[in-house]
Amino acid sequence: CMNCHQLVLPSSPKLALVKQSWETRTPIEWIRVHKVPDYAYFDHSMHLRAGVGCESCHGLVSGMDVVELTQPLSMGWCLECHRDPDMHLRPASAITTMGWTPPANQRERAAQIKKDLGLRPPVSCSGCHR
Repeated sequence: CMNCHQLVLPSSPKLALVKQSWETRTPIEWIRVHKVPDYAYFDHSMHLRAGVGCESCHGLVSGMDVVELTQPLSMGWCLECHRDPDMHLRPASAITTMGWTPPANQRERAAQIKKDLGLRPPVSCSGCHR
C-alpha cells in the first residue's frame, strides 16, 4: 500500500493503521477485496507498463470509504479487456489518476502505444493460466 501512498494521500487519517504497520514492519490483519483464483497468474507490473490505470480494475478507490470490488475480475471480464484494451491504456503519468477520461482520439493513441510497446495482451489460456 505504501508504495503508492507515500505519494498518494500520504497524510490521510484513513491510512494511519497502514502507515503504522509500514513504519514498524508489523503486519496488519488484512481483509482481501481483490482476488483472482490461485490457478490464474496476474502481474501488476505488466499492466502498469502497458499503461492500464488502477481505476480500470479497482474502481474509483479515492471515493470509497471502504474499498469494495467494482469489477468481477472474472476470466470473461479479463479477456474482454485483453481483446480490446484501447480505452484502458493511459499515459504513464495518469496511471494512478482517478476519474481519468480518455481523449477523443483514444483509439488512435492506443494504437500507437501498442505499437511502441509491442503490446500484445495474451488471449490464449496459457497467457494467464500456468
